[in-house]
Amino acid sequence: MPEAGIPLRRLLLRSLRSAGRDIHLVLDPLRLLLSVPQALLLLIARRPAAILTTGGYVAIPVLAAAALLRIPSVLWEGNVVPGRSVRVVARLASVVAVSFPETATALAHPRTLVTGTPIREAGVIDPDEARAVFGAVPGERILLVFGGSQAVRRFNEAVSGALLRLVERVRVVHVTGDDGYEAALAAREALPEALRDRYRPYPFLHAEMTAALDAADLAVGRAGSSTLAEAAAFALPMVVVPYPHAGGHQRRNAEAYAASGAATLVDDADFTADRLVELAGLLADPAAHARMSAAARDAARPHAADAVADLVVALAQRSALPTQAQIDAVARGGSR
Repeated sequence: MPEAGIPLRRLLLRSLRSAGRDIHLVLDPLRLLLSVPQALLLLIARRPAAILTTGGYVAIPVLAAAALLRIPSVLWEGNVVPGRSVRVVARLASVVAVSFPETATALAHPRTLVTGTPIREAGVIDPDEARAVFGAVPGERILLVFGGSQAVRRFNEAVSGALLRLVERVRVVHVTGDDGYEAALAAREALPEALRDRYRPYPFLHAEMTAALDAADLAVGRAGSSTLAEAAAFALPMVVVPYPHAGGHQRRNAEAYAASGAATLVDDADFTADRLVELAGLLADPAAHARMSAAARDAARPHAADAVADLVVALAQRSALPTQAQIDAVARGGSR
């Protein structure tokens, strides 16, 4: 954030997820208590008109201080199952914004609005230009595989075991992470020369990720809120493999999204090379692919960031909050 020119102030507290019995079991509660007056002083100094928080442990002292100072706040939660800290501080927020309707029921806050998940600006991208970035020719199908930052090894092993069978049918864009990139390059070199270009591994995709989402015909990924929202924004059918840990939050996200018809849910333990080849068969079924793409388009809220911003501005200006219908129109790309 500082490198991007955004001022950053740290509170004393650290993560409240201490696993061992050590000095932090004593220090963490103390840090949390001391962070409340620290947050008070920061807010008194800055006098913000409104606060936006995405939850997490850092929201506890900030929203407690904001409530004491009567500063209005928006709490955004992207998962179907809200985290523990969100459940604790939701009552302190003036408004709660969520990505899934099920979350509104779980939090039972009187002022909850479904905005969707804020994502990067897609901009105007020519699909043919996006596909050309990854070497695709007209009519060639692209499979995008990206495991995110958590447990990417499962995805890398599945791609490795299925690689020859995949590139015989489709072009594969594979985000491996740093640890898997060298092995992916070796696997590419082991392919027959005529097929080698159909496998494009990358350690990470940064600016090119938007082009990858626009170019792909099918994505395989985890079930983080942002991942699902970005796939929907590009009407991109997905195979969703939820991360099996972290309280099972991704599982509930995946179930809710798959219920829309835009994705197929596969358990992490079942995601093998053979299963990946089977799932890639969707690219040979135009009717099924079109149905999933249409479902993703219906689920999309590509302008969720604008919808959340409208809530923050309304609180800052002490004006009436937008209605759910107005939020829906903005988030889906209608007029503000």
